[in-house]
Amino acid sequence: MRKVGVLGGTFNPPHIGHLIVANEVLHALQLDEIRFMPNAIPPHKKLEGFATNEDRLRMTELAIKDHHSFSLETIEINRSGVSYTIDTMRELLKQEPDTSFYFIIGADMIEYLPNWREVDELSRLITFVGVKRPGYLTSTPYPITLIETPEIQLSSTVLRKKASLGETLQYLLPDSVIQYIKEKGLYGAK
Repeated sequence: MRKVGVLGGTFNPPHIGHLIVANEVLHALQLDEIRFMPNAIPPHKKLEGFATNEDRLRMTELAIKDHHSFSLETIEINRSGVSYTIDTMRELLKQEPDTSFYFIIGADMIEYLPNWREVDELSRLITFVGVKRPGYLTSTPYPITLIETPEIQLSSTVLRKKASLGETLQYLLPDSVIQYIKEKGLYGAK
């Protein structure tokens, strides 16, 4: 049975924090693959910024292109609408019944799990993998595998602001993503 990690998010833009988390989980749990899954409309936050779904897909593709165990999962963008994890994982399990899925979430989402749609059923279908983040608790009534990763306080919100102010993004994003942001003028970048 294949072991596949799924890292969902807005990836607006995808940054080195996402890549580090994915790589750490991949190796800690000896997974076969990590899929980066940009969501169409996240139920828990408003999509902000100027990146279209196509831009977010392309930036994610560029960010992961050099890692042979990373791939792009487009199921939520293709489906459109609000991206509920339970719907996505049911569909993936239907398509790939011989795969064990490990859904990777940050500590901010661990605290929010009781609010997820059909979380009891979801926790039976997949394995939650929690990544610790500074300032967040990791206690939850749901079964979760906790993984230690280097703590990097970096957010896409901060990166969008830096881009809009013309500040450097070097070492915070893959070079190919920085180039794409500049070429497309995303987030007000010049």
